[in-house]
Amino acid sequence: MKVATAAYPLDWFSDWAGYEAKMRAWVTEAAGQGAELLVFPEFGAMELASLAGREAAADPNGSIRAVSERLAAANAVLSALAQEFGVYILGGSAPLEEGGKVVNRAPFFAPSGVSDYQDKQILTRFERDDWGLVGAAPLKVFDTALGRIGVLICYDSEFPLLGRALVEAGVEVILVPSCTEALEGYWRVRIGAMARALEGQCVTVMASLVGARADIYAVEENTGMGGVFGPPDMGFPATGVIAEGTLGQPGWSYGEIDVDQIRAVRADGHVLNKTHWDEQCGSSEKPINIQL
Repeated sequence: MKVATAAYPLDWFSDWAGYEAKMRAWVTEAAGQGAELLVFPEFGAMELASLAGREAAADPNGSIRAVSERLAAANAVLSALAQEFGVYILGGSAPLEEGGKVVNRAPFFAPSGVSDYQDKQILTRFERDDWGLVGAAPLKVFDTALGRIGVLICYDSEFPLLGRALVEAGVEVILVPSCTEALEGYWRVRIGAMARALEGQCVTVMASLVGARADIYAVEENTGMGGVFGPPDMGFPATGVIAEGTLGQPGWSYGEIDVDQIRAVRADGHVLNKTHWDEQCGSSEKPINIQL
């Protein structure tokens, strides 16, 4: 498959037509390059807050409410585009008010018109303390015509057991939509994404917010780029980097993913990280303390 992963800048919209036009332009470009799977970043839907005005967009609770109230309509736009262009789309995640709690939810759309979502599992300190978001299980496996796909939203990618749960469930491609304010945040998530590709012998696809959006709460500054990563083993680049963009530069990055190659390296790679996972001594024994 060919995947397109976004370095996505947030915009300010004066009307709904502006949002629809932007989504169509981005999907048209990626589909025109032959992409079958499109990945938008964490909090990519925060630009919907602009439609409620500057006071609401700049307020912690007002921004959540403004985005949450518009998500159904935004999802309808992306679902229609997925069907029109015959592509899978992971939409930009957003805070969603549900059952008295606020979760961080990324919607996933199929060309058939079927859609579902993945909620973030483990929240950052900012999401917990400043914004009041909560994590929401479970992890999901999306069975698609392109292969078995999972999603680890940003910080989730930094936790090996979440990635392992997806791998044990048969996932071959893990999508990592991210939103990172500073360069060190970007590298934390990228290192996590590359580590999950190594230990799970799979491919990870990272999307990022980029640029400044000072008038929308929580996404004022954003650093990152798109990237596609695999295990540095036979059939994959020696660096593990299948594709990457340019730091801070908006646009799509494209990568080719061969699911058969993922299956081949898992079965007979130079190393067998996925198979040998259970041999880690830490899974059954405590380290021995040696006095020197």
